[in-house]
Amino acid sequence: MILPPHEIALRLVTATVLAGLVGLDREHRRSAAGLRTHALVGMSSCLLMIVSAFGFADILGTPGVGLDPSRIAAQIVTGIGFLGAGTIIAHGESVRGLTTAASIWTVAALGIAVGGGMYRAAILATALALMVLLVMRPIERRLDMRWRKQTINALYDPKIVSPEVILVALRRVNLSVTGLSVEAQPDSGKEQIEITLSQSGAATLQNALQVVAQLEGVQSAKAE
Repeated sequence: MILPPHEIALRLVTATVLAGLVGLDREHRRSAAGLRTHALVGMSSCLLMIVSAFGFADILGTPGVGLDPSRIAAQIVTGIGFLGAGTIIAHGESVRGLTTAASIWTVAALGIAVGGGMYRAAILATALALMVLLVMRPIERRLDMRWRKQTINALYDPKIVSPEVILVALRRVNLSVTGLSVEAQPDSGKEQIEITLSQSGAATLQNALQVVAQLEGVQSAKAE
């Protein structure tokens, strides 16, 4: 079977659009992999799937020739892990980029699905991905705030101070961090960090607040 040109174009455009929709959230969060990266991954995965499934139709039927349409798709699944791993940054107890890595994995799967002609599955998967990224985020934050007893929220200028510097300052006064999340504030160019302490007690929380608030580049710090 050979795909007509209009069907190839439809699949490539659909994969690019669906992957781009997922990438919009990462672009809004100012992640290293944003709209363009996600759109390119989705489109290229779709193209590779088309080539894998339909690109060698002219030699099918040749004696001694057998083709597995899933061979290139399997390599996409393996290879996309290297790209996703490049977005993950780990420094001590701080890990950033996991959600971006997962979204890159997702758009690669979307591209494979569209390349295989599974439009409905790809559209449904896109809707679910957007729901996870947009709808579940505030729910996750509310649950975290309920479960975490010692939490500090600070607004800082990423050009002056970094999460790693904040963590080092806390460790210098023997404060241990069990959880950390960073969220970009696109309107102001600042970032908001949420820190969870392993120690309990009002004195510990007040000490941590004082340490964070005194750092250069931190505009505000409050306990939750």
